[in-house]
Amino acid sequence: MQLPLPKGLDARRITNAIAPDKDVDGLGEVNAGRLAVELPGIVPCTPLGCLLLLRDQLGDMKGKHAVVIGASNLVGKPMALLLLGEGCTVSIAHIHTRDTAALAREADILVVATGCRELVRGSWIKPGATVIDVGITRTQTANGKTRLVGDVAFDEAVQVAGRITPVPGGVGPMTIACLLKNTLTAAQMQIKGQAE
Repeated sequence: MQLPLPKGLDARRITNAIAPDKDVDGLGEVNAGRLAVELPGIVPCTPLGCLLLLRDQLGDMKGKHAVVIGASNLVGKPMALLLLGEGCTVSIAHIHTRDTAALAREADILVVATGCRELVRGSWIKPGATVIDVGITRTQTANGKTRLVGDVAFDEAVQVAGRITPVPGGVGPMTIACLLKNTLTAAQMQIKGQAE
């Protein structure tokens, strides 16, 4: 199922109509619940891709302070749960958070998924932090063309961060790879279920 759905359709109802072992996006309540209580299930593609990037670049994340800006069911909440599972101390910032910039400056790992283009400035980033920019927004340039930008002001942030994902070309390819991984996982779950 491709989100967002057209107006008038209930995304939660449709998502939950998908059998949990075929929910390759990992967005149904059953898989969300499995993630929350650390049971095997299908993990949402974008947070899983972010986690794989972080594991590759950082290895052991135990004890690191991770800040997730954005509390959506699609990215923010599952990302926070995955980081908790890695042993991180996790803070989540959302629309009602007071002084998000100060909280972000404490992060060893900063994951930004707000849908607000270039919200996070370079001054928000702790020197040497690892920054994962999940956002992608098409914006108009002065010459009338368009370009894609993320939720992080890349040109500022790259001067401060130890590592940062680009937009485009950072999280997007990982999301696609994890969708394929989840499809294989779902097929294996169905084969295993038929054998039992």
